[in-house]
Amino acid sequence: MTVIDNHDALGSDGGVRLSEANARDFFELLKPRVMSLVVFTAFAGLMLAPGHINPVLGVISILCIAVGAGASGALNMWYDADIDAVMTRTAKRPIPAGRVLPQEALAFGLTLSVFSVVILGLAVNWFAAGLLAFTIFFYAVVYTMWLKRSTPQNIVIGGASGAFPPMIGWACVTGGVSLDSILLFLIIFLWTPAHFWALALFKMRDYGSVGVPMMPNVAGEASTKNQIVVYAVLTALSAVAPTFTGLSGIGYGMFAAVLGILFVICSITVWRMPDGDEKMVPAKKMFAYSIFYLFAIFSALLADRLLAGLPNLLGGAL
Repeated sequence: MTVIDNHDALGSDGGVRLSEANARDFFELLKPRVMSLVVFTAFAGLMLAPGHINPVLGVISILCIAVGAGASGALNMWYDADIDAVMTRTAKRPIPAGRVLPQEALAFGLTLSVFSVVILGLAVNWFAAGLLAFTIFFYAVVYTMWLKRSTPQNIVIGGASGAFPPMIGWACVTGGVSLDSILLFLIIFLWTPAHFWALALFKMRDYGSVGVPMMPNVAGEASTKNQIVVYAVLTALSAVAPTFTGLSGIGYGMFAAVLGILFVICSITVWRMPDGDEKMVPAKKMFAYSIFYLFAIFSALLADRLLAGLPNLLGGAL
C-alpha cells in the first residue's frame, strides 16, 4: 500500500502542507488516455442500446462514466505511487514526481467516485449507477490493491473493469443488461490480455524491478506469447459475433473479420519473435495496433447502426 511520508504531508510549522499542483496535474491523475477509451466504448453502448434516452440525460450519462473512470485512475495512482516512482514508464506521474501529495490524490479520487455515482443514479437510473460504482470498486480495490501485486492473471481478471463501460452505457438507456451488452463487455474483456501483455513484454524490466507478477516475468516470454495468440483469436471471434446476434449487419461482420485476421497475424509475429529480443518491435507494433483495433471495432458498430437507420430517417424526411 502507498505510504504517506509525514515529512511530505506536514509543513515546517507542523501544519498540513498542500502541494503546488495545478489543474493539469489533477487532470493527469484521471488517466486521460484510458478515459478516452472508456468514454468512447460507453458512448457506443449507449448508442447501440435499444430504445431512446433524452439527449441531456445521455450527455450526463457519458460525463458521469468519464468522471467515474477518472476517479478510478486517481485511486490507482494513489495506491501505486510507490511502484510508479521506480518504473520508467510512470516515474513522471504527478504523485511520484512530487507535484501532487498522496492524500490529495486519495481525496480527489474518492470525491469524484461518490459524485459520479450519485449524479448518475439521481439523473439517469440507479442500476447504471450501481454498475458504475462496482466498476470503480473493481478497478481500485480488486485489481489495483489485490490482483495486480498477487497474481500473473491480474490483467485477465482485472480487465473486467475496463470492459464494463459499454455495459454501463447500455444500462443508462435500458435500465438493465442483455446478451448484446454482455457481448460488448466480452470483446473488451478478451482483448485486454493480448493488448496488455504485448506492453508487458517490452516493459518486463520495469515490472520485474517493482515485483509486479506480470505474465512474462512469471511464466516467461514463450508462455506469454502463446497466450497472446489464444486471446487474439478469441477476441477476433467475439468481435464478429454481433453479426450473429442481430446487433449488427453483415457489412460490419466482414469488416470485423478483416480487422480480426490482422490482429491474429500481429499476435503470430509476436509469437515468432525470439525470446530475449531487446528491440521487441513486433510486441510494440501489436500494442499500437491493438489500440487501433478496439477503436475501429466500436466505430464500425456505430457506423453499422447509423447506416441501418438511414432508410427510416430518409423515409421520414420524404
